[in-house]
Amino acid sequence: MYVAWTTVATAEDASRLAQGALEARLVACVQVDGPVTSHYPWKGRIESAREYRLVFKFLPEQADALETWIGAHHPYDIPEWIVARAEHVSEKYLSWARGTSTPGPSQK
Repeated sequence: MYVAWTTVATAEDASRLAQGALEARLVACVQVDGPVTSHYPWKGRIESAREYRLVFKFLPEQADALETWIGAHHPYDIPEWIVARAEHVSEKYLSWARGTSTPGPSQK
């Protein structure tokens, strides 16, 4: 299983991305945290902004499709997209994730 995260400026954008990724069956789960405060350099200045962090949990075979989907639906020009492989996932949770995020026959 992989875990990835990104940030957006509004709760509405966070909800839209979470709902869309779930409806497309690209993820098993999306958690939204926030607001969080991000600090970063942008165009020669140090900026800070309130953002909402989304944490996506998904299967390795969905990684490319999810990254493409995020790129097409994210409101930022350069969205944060960081992916990490889970070191350990319980078999029950992994089984549940496979069942909830694998496209059914009518969705392929």
